[in-house]
Amino acid sequence: DKKIFEDLYFKIGAAILRYLGEQVPLIYCLETEPQQGEEEQKVEQRLLYPLECFLFGEDPCVGLQKLQQYNSSSSAQQCGRVFKEGETVYSCRDCAIDPTCVLCIECFQKSVHKSHRYKMHASAGGGFCDCGDLEAWKSGPCCSQHDPGTSVTMETDECVMDPGLRERAQMLFHLLLRYMTDMLVWKETYELSEELKVKEDTYFCVLYNDEHHSYDHVIYTLQRALACDQNQAQIYTGRKAVKRGTLSSCQQAKDNIRHNSEHIIQIPLRVEILHTAIMAHQTFALRLGAWFQKIIGYLVGLREVFCQVALEPAADNNQLCLISRLMLHDAKLYKGARKVVHELIFSSLLMDTEFKRQFAMKFTEHYKQLQEDFISDDHQRNISITALSVQIFTVPTLARQLIEEGSVIKVIIDTVMDMMMEHLDSNNRFQFQGHNPDKFFRVQVIFHDLRYILISKPSVWTETLRVKFLEGLRTFLHFLCCMQGMEEVKRQLGQHVEVEPEWEAGLTLQMQLRHILAMFQDWCSSDERVLLLAFQECHRALMSCTNQPFRSEPTDSYMCKQILHARPYKVSEEPVSIHLPISRLLAGVCLCVFQVQLNFTELAEQPLRCVVLAAQVCADMWRRNGLSLVSQVYYYQDVKCRDEMFDKDVIMLQIAASKMDPNHFLMLVLLRFELFDIFNDNCSSKDQWNRLTEEMLYLIIIIAGERYVPGISHVTKEEVTMREVIHLLCIEPMAHSSLVKSLPENVRILVKPGVSGHGLYELKKECLEEFNPFFYHYSRPQHSKAEEAQKKRRTQEGSDKALRPPVPPPFCPAFSNIVYLLCCDIFIHILKRIFQKAAEDRSNRWTEPMIQRVWLLLSCLYHFSPFLLCYSNINVSGCFIFCGSQQVGGGNDTDSNTEGLSHNASVSLRCLKCVVSVQSVQDKEKAERKRKAEAAKAHRQKIMAQMSAMQKNFIESNKMLYDNVPESSSQSDTAASVDSFRMDVDESRVAVGPQQGVCSTDWEAQICILCQEEQEVQAQAPAMVLTACVQRSTVLTQNRGKTLSPKGTYPLFMPPDLAVGTHTGSCGHVMHATCWQKYFEAVQNTTRNRLHAELIIDLENGEYMCPLCKSLCNTVIPLIPLLPSVHLCIVFQVAVQEGFLKPKFSRSITEMLGVCATTVHRVGLQTAPNDLCPYVPVMSWNTCAYTIQATDNMLQEEGKPLFGSLQNRQLSGLKALVQFSAAQRLKSSQAVIQKHFADMLAVLVPVPNVENTPSILEVDFFHLLVSVFLFTGSAYNHLYLLHLLTMAHMLQVLLASHGEFICQSHRKRLPVFLLRSLIVSLFLRLRAGVTGFCVEGVKRGVLPFLRCAALFFNCLTGVPPPEELSGTTGQYTSDVSIFMYLITLIISIAVFLCVRWCENTAISKALKGEMQIIRYPHKRNRLIDLPEDYSVLLNQASHFKCPNSSDDERKHPTLCLLCGVMLCAQSPCCQEQLNGEEVGACTAHAAICGAGVGMFLRVRECEIVLMASKTRGSPYPAPYLDDYGETDPQLGRGNPLHLCPERYRKLLHMWQQHCVLEEIARSLEVLNVMFPFEWQML
Repeated sequence: DKKIFEDLYFKIGAAILRYLGEQVPLIYCLETEPQQGEEEQKVEQRLLYPLECFLFGEDPCVGLQKLQQYNSSSSAQQCGRVFKEGETVYSCRDCAIDPTCVLCIECFQKSVHKSHRYKMHASAGGGFCDCGDLEAWKSGPCCSQHDPGTSVTMETDECVMDPGLRERAQMLFHLLLRYMTDMLVWKETYELSEELKVKEDTYFCVLYNDEHHSYDHVIYTLQRALACDQNQAQIYTGRKAVKRGTLSSCQQAKDNIRHNSEHIIQIPLRVEILHTAIMAHQTFALRLGAWFQKIIGYLVGLREVFCQVALEPAADNNQLCLISRLMLHDAKLYKGARKVVHELIFSSLLMDTEFKRQFAMKFTEHYKQLQEDFISDDHQRNISITALSVQIFTVPTLARQLIEEGSVIKVIIDTVMDMMMEHLDSNNRFQFQGHNPDKFFRVQVIFHDLRYILISKPSVWTETLRVKFLEGLRTFLHFLCCMQGMEEVKRQLGQHVEVEPEWEAGLTLQMQLRHILAMFQDWCSSDERVLLLAFQECHRALMSCTNQPFRSEPTDSYMCKQILHARPYKVSEEPVSIHLPISRLLAGVCLCVFQVQLNFTELAEQPLRCVVLAAQVCADMWRRNGLSLVSQVYYYQDVKCRDEMFDKDVIMLQIAASKMDPNHFLMLVLLRFELFDIFNDNCSSKDQWNRLTEEMLYLIIIIAGERYVPGISHVTKEEVTMREVIHLLCIEPMAHSSLVKSLPENVRILVKPGVSGHGLYELKKECLEEFNPFFYHYSRPQHSKAEEAQKKRRTQEGSDKALRPPVPPPFCPAFSNIVYLLCCDIFIHILKRIFQKAAEDRSNRWTEPMIQRVWLLLSCLYHFSPFLLCYSNINVSGCFIFCGSQQVGGGNDTDSNTEGLSHNASVSLRCLKCVVSVQSVQDKEKAERKRKAEAAKAHRQKIMAQMSAMQKNFIESNKMLYDNVPESSSQSDTAASVDSFRMDVDESRVAVGPQQGVCSTDWEAQICILCQEEQEVQAQAPAMVLTACVQRSTVLTQNRGKTLSPKGTYPLFMPPDLAVGTHTGSCGHVMHATCWQKYFEAVQNTTRNRLHAELIIDLENGEYMCPLCKSLCNTVIPLIPLLPSVHLCIVFQVAVQEGFLKPKFSRSITEMLGVCATTVHRVGLQTAPNDLCPYVPVMSWNTCAYTIQATDNMLQEEGKPLFGSLQNRQLSGLKALVQFSAAQRLKSSQAVIQKHFADMLAVLVPVPNVENTPSILEVDFFHLLVSVFLFTGSAYNHLYLLHLLTMAHMLQVLLASHGEFICQSHRKRLPVFLLRSLIVSLFLRLRAGVTGFCVEGVKRGVLPFLRCAALFFNCLTGVPPPEELSGTTGQYTSDVSIFMYLITLIISIAVFLCVRWCENTAISKALKGEMQIIRYPHKRNRLIDLPEDYSVLLNQASHFKCPNSSDDERKHPTLCLLCGVMLCAQSPCCQEQLNGEEVGACTAHAAICGAGVGMFLRVRECEIVLMASKTRGSPYPAPYLDDYGETDPQLGRGNPLHLCPERYRKLLHMWQQHCVLEEIARSLEVLNVMFPFEWQML
């Protein structure tokens, strides 16, 4: 049977291959750029359909229906979705076994983990969803979609699978997978089999893009080598056939490409010459990968057959299995082929437990070769086969099997060791001087695999597991031996080091190992036998290190009749290293195995050296060694490394202190600190004596007082974490992210303290007692800040200022002997010598920190020394006397000399006096400060008294002036006069009409912010100007996306949709025009010399920063005094001379009028500056009207009253803008002004047979009102003109709001009589105050027009508004009407004009629906509504498909906050042409949607991007906050995010107030960008 099957397989296989050899070249690679859709259709019909027919033995549709019946009883229990780069994944902090267990967004949304503490982050690509993996989750392993429920197991699927289907599948899978493998691992020297050969002899020159050459480098190379243009070169990027032809022509193209690419980078581009048939078969082989995934997804049995074929050993023993061949050739494949192979492995081998185990064994077998290929590869790890290790090594049961059967720990460490052999020196230690950073980084990635293997310690140990783990531990210790003592340093004397040595690589390696060292300790502590054997191995490895700790014979040292037998060593004279991984690993193991007899002097030697080195560096003894050593010592004690460096050194010293004689231990400490001779009175003190003594005392405090380590005292990990958090918060209130960064990575904050509104943790009052000013994890700056902060807080709370250290927890019994350090002879001798130094007259022999440490040690001596517990009633002086005697150490050294005792007592008392004198000095300083403060207060009171006397003297001297002031006779008279005055004011608060009120005072005297000189605003005075910024705006648009072409646009009439307007804003700061010109010239001169200053301000467009508030500006508005009123008829007097209407302005004011008008015209129309353009005054009037409308829109959005709520700077800017716009009629040509006015009146008073006159539905009437009134001058005596405009707007509102109601029965042009009756009815109802939907709609529609008119006339005439308009409640329609003096409407004139207005053909088109009608009141534009949960946005982004690309490359979905469109940002596929320049999708969209201004949310980065032009933008925090009140840019922390309404409202106000450009400029000013970001490509 086997032979028959082999013969049948051979025949069928040969037939299938011949068929593929005929059809594949006919479909693929006929042209260099085939049509994708047509090509795919041919593949489906000619290739895949026949294969499926053979597989199912019948029509594929029929076969699939049968498979669905077989497969209906079981559902897929694992998701297996392969993640793309940048895709958002989720992990549950509560339920995940380890952080590598993740869910895709669909499974997460349907799982129980959505309500847990989850984390989200962007995937690097290459992993897959763990939904359904029981070993990945503590609870909730499946979502609702993949929950197996009561379904049958996979074995059932295997049983129901048809035997014939299995045989055909096995035959076909074996043939096609081998075909696919042969094509993908193809080399140029290979030849096609006889079945696949073709007669055609044409070739392709194939280019493979790599990571060495940038995108621009490849395009440049192809342009030079192939003589093609840039667009064609862009098509060739990736894996592309760049030339088709004969072998010689392709060879020439290959040589040209390699030659040209070597000019840019030493590494040439990878170019191959492939036969066209081979190229076609390789393309089809990749298509087979996706086909395989589809087929094996139909049935579990098909997947099992595929896995068996992939892992089946080859017939030839020298050949590898198919999957092994693909793995070993992975580094030679290009990116697209790798992704296909990886996804095929994910969907097949990794979805079944048994086949996953077999694949893991193959992976481990080839592990070393795979890592070597990865290190020499140029692609990132996420597209390397080595990235599959996270899917294998993190499975607990599989990891155990790999340790037992594959010795995976030894394999991984041996691989690292082989990679780093080149860095070993003659002493067999690592030396990284001159290493390759890229290769070293790739080697470090291998340590991740070791972490994956050790990520979960076993609960049950087998004998095989013990043996293999210890084997791996021995290999790991051999690696650590090469690190022990590496990169030794020696103190530089005399001359500073010339070249800083390499140190980053060693510290980086130490950081990679810190988690691995902790994991090895956890594994060892989980089994007693393993622990004992591991301890022996560690000790043996430490003793076998080639770098022995001593270079001389032991000697005896004497102090206080104590003898220490130790080898001499000085840190300041001999080499020393901070890299001691074996000593620190042994310290961690010793915490669990303590009852051992060792030479603890030798064990404590190396850690003590490191501590002394840090102390000497702190004392500036190693200054000539440069910053490299300072950096190493910083990281030695920093949170990133200290848990496996400094903390383990302290633990080893505590172990030694508990086992050694306390006198011997302290003598060893004095020897290594090089203080032994000083405390023994054998030599004079050095310059660094004080600092070293402080550090030595601090070390004793740490050894005796730091007990928050499990095993040293009875504390839990939660208590240790809480202590760390308390001491961090003692420095300052901290945000959650800052707090987490300051803690070790393996520490989690389980308890949430109260969070303030700013997202800051603050320390509770009851926790202040836990503050220890000598906390050993404080750096020097942190210690000072914490002490100062606590003193300040206690002063504010009125509590005791003394910072007493808390009582530490008791030692465990094994460490209880440490307290005897505080009462031994050497310790008492040290205290005695310090007090003696302090009592001497020379003040440089002691320091205040030294005395503070002594006091702390004395308190510890009192609390914890068993010898002194019985003397609980002893006082401080008695304690000093007792410490001064030599009887404390023991009974053998009794000194009965009373003179010596009295001398020691006097020394102690003198020391106390010194300490008291220090305190007295501080008290004197405080008293002196208090005395000075009181003297200053008395001096101020004296000056005030003198001023009061001078005032009285002035009144007495000018008594006649004060006698003429009338005094009110009574309080009632005063009230009556006030009421009368108020009534007069109310009657005069009318801005339009014959009863126009008196205007308020003109501009007050202004002070220039540059020269600080005061000046009145007068027509003939030098010009005073306001800083201003002119920009185009779409804040008020009712037709977003509508574009206006500058050419051919007639800006006289603003369309009612307000599509694009011109806004002018001001910060309100005033300058002389001459001062501003000097300042602007200085800015231009200095800015040109700054790096990337053009990103902040655009000098060509006249931009500058306000000298005072740093707001972005691009022009100035001259301050114009109120212009005189002019009657309308004067305008049309033909005999009027040109200069009659023009008051004489000073030359500087006239010049500034031209500067501002030209800027408004240039920016508004996006055209070149032209002060002779007839539309210059029109643009000034338009920007005035648009700015007022934007201001009213802002006030209504914020719910503020029309008057009284604007800031002074806003009012000043509006007033200056209105007066500037009014002055344009006096500056421009009279003929131009009259022409514009005639065109405007043609809208209000329609004239028959006049072309190009817009209808009332095509004009914004507030813009028309501003233009008409600014042309005619002041609004005095022009009440009827205002009536006319208001009536026209009322009819506009009526037609826009109720056009359908009017024309519901008349589809043709309305009869005059019907229109007249409707209009008469409407105005009669309005006059009578009748309510109804029509009347109320008109009132609501007219209200914004009246509000803006009120604001406009207030700025134009200066008439103060009535008090009713300063409130937030009331009927604004009637109030504004009263303010405008609209008492009545003339019905007959109104009806006549309304009929004339409605005769325009555009009205009929609009009413019939043939033209868009803008309804009133205008809809207030806001930013789009964002979901409360950020995961909803991530879900939307995950389904985003780029409209212009079909590849799987990472995209950056970006959401426009103005319109809600999702864009593909920062990608070449969506670039567009804008003004002849290639720009990104966001830049092109912002030009249409926001007139160049854009607000975008980068969804996967959780970041707002503000854009203001093609070249300027800045990041801005997203309005989403986590539970701790913090943003999470780039989703670095991954906490759940929720929308903050206040922050989103702030974004809205920034946009509505036109402050986006200003925010960008300020942000760029702060960032000071060194390398600019190409915002136009976003």
